Amino acid sequence: MDSFYYKCKWLPCVALWALMIFACGVARAQVTVDVRIDSLELFVGEQAHITLEVSADAKSRMTLPQVKAGDMLTPGVEVVEVTRADTQRLNENARILVSQRYCVTSFDSAFYYLPPFVVDVDGKEYQSKNLALRVLSVPVDTVHTDQFYGPKEIMKVPFSWADWSPIFWLSLLLLAWTLLLTYFYIRYRDNKPIIKIIKLAPKVLPHTKAMQEIDQIKAEKAWAKEDSKEYYTRLTSILRTYIEKRYGFNAMEMTSAEIIDRLLTENAESLDELRALFQTADLVKFAKYSTLINENDANLVNAIEFINQTKREADPKAQAVPDEVVVEQKRSRRTLLGMRVGLAVATLAGVALLVWICGMVYELIA
Repeated sequence: MDSFYYKCKWLPCVALWALMIFACGVARAQVTVDVRIDSLELFVGEQAHITLEVSADAKSRMTLPQVKAGDMLTPGVEVVEVTRADTQRLNENARILVSQRYCVTSFDSAFYYLPPFVVDVDGKEYQSKNLALRVLSVPVDTVHTDQFYGPKEIMKVPFSWADWSPIFWLSLLLLAWTLLLTYFYIRYRDNKPIIKIIKLAPKVLPHTKAMQEIDQIKAEKAWAKEDSKEYYTRLTSILRTYIEKRYGFNAMEMTSAEIIDRLLTENAESLDELRALFQTADLVKFAKYSTLINENDANLVNAIEFINQTKREADPKAQAVPDEVVVEQKRSRRTLLGMRVGLAVATLAGVALLVWICGMVYELIA
């Protein structure tokens, strides 16, 4: 008797546990399909959003309705956009909630019945509830027809300096950059120094320089050599340079007779000896005339006499003006390589700046 009473005492507990386990199993296997729309009424051309939510077991295999943009939910209601399905985990990952959003519109005023969405879960179909959508036409004032206006002309955007000023200044920078790059390239191509270095040397008077060069001829004893043509060429060149700097006319481009005639107007001295020297030089250079050593020596003395008699000493009160002498620059291989790399980098920078300016212009006019 006691044993029976003891067993009956535990029967309610066992039944409660069995009921809870059954309820959990039913809840775990339950599938819910819910659908809602954010607006039941809209004007022609407006859009509404339909949200489909499906809740099922996490291990379930689910297939949502195959609806895509451009399809018709019902004649007159078009799908504009379908978003990607969003999945959420519930009840400690025991269940999932899948939601998908549909954007719809209509261009005909009417009252539409939207059929239920069908979802396949583990081979079984589940349907959502039905929806309704009212599409209203846009009210038109047919009484005041004078208030209707046609389309306006295309409005021209007014000029704004704030929009174009960066392009203007960058264009000036690109122009200066291009000119500078062109100058560097020409100097590099012609093997000329990028920056011309000028050295200031003390002023040398024409007669001083001429006498220095004649002293060099005397030191070399050029008059005693067999090649009289080279000797007279050097000697007449010295005299022509001296005459050009002393009297200020282009003696290097004049004939011997023209030089003598011009010196007559300058009242120069020793012209007879100078005329004889030039005549002998012309015979040697153009008629292959052979001179004697004493004749060469005499012409050298005549040249010295002409310079000494026509020289002009410097004014001690005048301020000495130095001569400008261009210093030649020699480039090493490393310098040439550096110049090439610099030109390449500068060219790429100019191209990048040009592309940037074109992009800014395109953004303004597009």
